Amino acid sequence: MGWLVLVAALATLNYAGRLSGGKPESDVLYRYETAIGSVIIYAILFAIVFFGIGRGLPKAEFFALRRPRSWPSALGWALAGYVAIFIGAGLLLIALDAGEEQGLTPEGWDSSRAGAYAANFVAVALVGPIVEELLYRGAGLALLLRFGPALAVVVTAICFGLGHGLVLALPALVVFGLVTGFIRLRTDSIYPAMLVHCAFNGTSLIVAVAT
Repeated sequence: MGWLVLVAALATLNYAGRLSGGKPESDVLYRYETAIGSVIIYAILFAIVFFGIGRGLPKAEFFALRRPRSWPSALGWALAGYVAIFIGAGLLLIALDAGEEQGLTPEGWDSSRAGAYAANFVAVALVGPIVEELLYRGAGLALLLRFGPALAVVVTAICFGLGHGLVLALPALVVFGLVTGFIRLRTDSIYPAMLVHCAFNGTSLIVAVAT
């Protein structure tokens, strides 16, 4: 299956990169080249997922690019999921001392490089979540639902966690994937899961430089 090959390749590359290069430098999100590189990678990944794996398939159905059954209900589930992720994943990160494992968030605010940080904010809090949701909660769930919704959510959550190339933070990432997968199924739409993902990443980036 093309999807499994793709997510396995992403996990392998990220773990290999982590082992060979270690943590990124502390100011990586204050560099324009980081944002540009991230957007290029996400664009390539989007093309593979949307036009490769999803080739010839009805995009609205395959990726759940449709209105939720009810927007008020969907927003309620999104808010509940956002809170659940912050509590559940946050407690796991604290318990496992994994908060700094990814090493992306800077140690403080540098107003002289606000433009670069804004560019990275767009990459991390908008572009990245949209592409990742299309990959895992879109294509992944659509392909695995034939084996049952519970298995589909669990497998895509694990693949999502492994795809980040982290060890200590893996349980927290799996929790993130479980919650967003549940939201995707509960609302019958990818948009609420995208909203949660964007909000979580955006909040994390804001908190990182505000504290």
